[in-house]
Amino acid sequence: MTVTQTQTQTQTQVQTGTDTDTEAGGETGEPLTDVCAAAEVPHPRPDGRDRYTISEVAAITGLSAHTLRWYERIGLMPHIDRSHTGQRRFTNRDLDWLAFVGKLRLTGMPVADMVRYAELVRAGDHTFEERQELLRATREDVSRRIDELRSTLAVLDFKIDFYADARRASERF
Repeated sequence: MTVTQTQTQTQTQVQTGTDTDTEAGGETGEPLTDVCAAAEVPHPRPDGRDRYTISEVAAITGLSAHTLRWYERIGLMPHIDRSHTGQRRFTNRDLDWLAFVGKLRLTGMPVADMVRYAELVRAGDHTFEERQELLRATREDVSRRIDELRSTLAVLDFKIDFYADARRASERF
């Protein structure tokens, strides 16, 4: 593999959260895609013709152009290509990465941890354990919050039933 191919592959992995099977201990050399990073809907344009402006990405993702620029500035969206005039050009892989970042945001992961995760991905395969630990800690926090929400839901259900029973009892008299 040439240096350019290796750089392109590494950039692709950074942007999409993918790793190759051979790097992960397999033998096929096929990419292993992090399912959280995979797009949930088809891309608007096919690969190779996927050059989106910042306003198009804002419309597709629901993020503001300001947020997209901020993500790039803090290192959460690295390596955004530019046109000859300096205009940002996003790709389908960038959209996939943004979808993954959106999932991380939904977990409540602090932005600093998301940036740290992106840095670890860029650093390479030797950071697998640290990435896994960061995601494991986030998962534990999400699980704890789900338990809290279930408990809160049980209290709400109890109160709703209480008032329904009280209303039915008052209607009998």
